[in-house]
Amino acid sequence: MKLDVLCIGEPLLEFNQIPDDVKNTYRSGFGGDTSNTAIAIARQGASSGFLSKVGNDYFGRQLLELWQRENVDCSHVAQHPEAPTGIYFVTHDAGGHHFSYYRKGSAASHLTPEDVPVEFLAQTRILHLSAITQAISTSSCETAFAAINCARKRGVRISYDTNLRIKLWSLEQAREVIHCTVPLCDVLFPSLDDVTALTGLKEPAAITDFYLNLGAKLVVLKQGAQGVLVADGKQSKHIPGHTVQTVDATGAGDAFDGAFLSEWLRQDDPFAAAKYANAAASISTTQFGAVDSIPKRAAVEAFLGR
Repeated sequence: MKLDVLCIGEPLLEFNQIPDDVKNTYRSGFGGDTSNTAIAIARQGASSGFLSKVGNDYFGRQLLELWQRENVDCSHVAQHPEAPTGIYFVTHDAGGHHFSYYRKGSAASHLTPEDVPVEFLAQTRILHLSAITQAISTSSCETAFAAINCARKRGVRISYDTNLRIKLWSLEQAREVIHCTVPLCDVLFPSLDDVTALTGLKEPAAITDFYLNLGAKLVVLKQGAQGVLVADGKQSKHIPGHTVQTVDATGAGDAFDGAFLSEWLRQDDPFAAAKYANAAASISTTQFGAVDSIPKRAAVEAFLGR
């Protein structure tokens, strides 16, 4: 039986600030963009797996238990004997949510090309990763490209989120690596903020054209509350966002990716998948936490009135 989506990346423990008068209360949870996506896929009823490394520590064991509870295949997650599991803090103010990371030298940054499970990957329909996977270390970047090349040789589709994090690498390095990855992608998930920094372009149609011309087969441009623009070179369609009471947008883009991929596999229609994913991402912003906020299929279907 084929796995629907294998995700590669760095899982993290999350400490999310809970708004109160003194702002010193933090709720623990889980994060890491591609881990969030793997969980979102599973919650939509598709099958997902995760490739990574965690520390041989309490946080690493918590993550392994999380994936098992969420029915995410973690048979290819190893525990590093010395490197720790990364953590991050989320704080909130009038300007939105802000991240502080403690991940240098994390277990996931020790991924190597030898960790790519060739036979397992060959039985996967889609490989999903992000630029964060490439940014955390040289060896992790090499692993990402090794997995992509392995997948492409075996007919596995590639899904890629630009997820630009300038704190992890320079803009110049990010641009070089991301734009080398784009031509290898079957579906690209850039955000408007990311690609404006990477290209200087601000008009959504110009951005999707740029990345289609660079070689991506399908571009799904995420624009936050404004929705998404989906373009495949033949047609382009804007899918509007939803008005909700947002309290925490942490992980909304990851929830979108997972919901899109699961629905794309289900319907083979990127525009219908984007509509479904928009709803899932909107729901996710109404709760705190990157993982706790990810809705299950029943909630998304109800939101859409199906």
